Amino acid sequence: MQKKIYHFSSKKVANYFNGDISGLDEIVDRKRAVIITDENVFNKQKKKFLGWSTIVIKPGEKFKTQATVNEVVERLIHLQADRKTFLVGVGGGVVTDITGYVGSIYMRGIPFGFVPSSLLAMVDAAIGGKNGVDVGPYKNLLGIIRQPEFLLYDVSLLSSLPETEWINGFAEIIKHAAIRDAAMFRELEKNKLSTYRRNKTALNDLIARNANIKSSIVKKDEWEHGDRRLLNFGHTLGHAIENIYGLPHGHAISIGMVAACHLSESMVGFGETERVAALLKKYGLPTELSIDANKVFKLLKLDKKRANQAIHYILVKKLGNAVVESIPIDELEKKLQSVLKEVN
Repeated sequence: MQKKIYHFSSKKVANYFNGDISGLDEIVDRKRAVIITDENVFNKQKKKFLGWSTIVIKPGEKFKTQATVNEVVERLIHLQADRKTFLVGVGGGVVTDITGYVGSIYMRGIPFGFVPSSLLAMVDAAIGGKNGVDVGPYKNLLGIIRQPEFLLYDVSLLSSLPETEWINGFAEIIKHAAIRDAAMFRELEKNKLSTYRRNKTALNDLIARNANIKSSIVKKDEWEHGDRRLLNFGHTLGHAIENIYGLPHGHAISIGMVAACHLSESMVGFGETERVAALLKKYGLPTELSIDANKVFKLLKLDKKRANQAIHYILVKKLGNAVVESIPIDELEKKLQSVLKEVN
């Protein structure tokens, strides 16, 4: 395993790249640990959970709720978990969110770490300390920022994923390239999804590169007062259409990024919307959707990125260079009405 330490305000987070879940014993004491995972991961990786105390939750975003948190807490009480218990979330973004949230509130906080098992979790969801649950259609409305003790990356866990989940993860990879790494954007243009699926070295390098982009942004602005907002590129509109239309996260964010590129054209002079859309299509992501603008905007008004009567919207000036613009709600509604015609 290749270990890299990231220093955040409250703690150091160890990232173990090119690792193996069998090495978990070297990081945590099995006798003090409780693994949280979901039914899909557990059923595919049963042998890897032998000998570990394990809590298995229902899979999917619809179970990322306070009700699931309450069930996990009840199980921890049954297992007599105490302040020295160590939680390990093995799964995708829902599992890591639930694990981090429970770890942050159980007995006022116990340590936790992640073994992300989806590409989306490896490059985005498990990184940065945001842990929370949804309330109805409102994503991550309840939550806390608290960093994990470690992330262990085992790309063999991706081998059982369907292609749709790989595609989902590449939306966040393309997002990182668009906002911070033009060289990676060009590399993605030269390659294709199958390149990374069959080449373990290229895949590990790509994951480490994306983890470094997000971690570097977060450690400079852990509490999201400035540049951390850049990571929301495509997410303001994307989260709204994800909830309304039930799209996979990556698909919704892809459409949100295209819309943000169109908005960037009129507001900051961006000139490569078609290039971004072409790359998203190359990796199997949608760039268009028939959208009811009124429904979307009603939900968007309650987005967490709203401050008073404006929303912090992420725009791209050029590939690798994104900016945060505070746009008044009324003005944004008019601009998005026009932009949505481009993605309908």
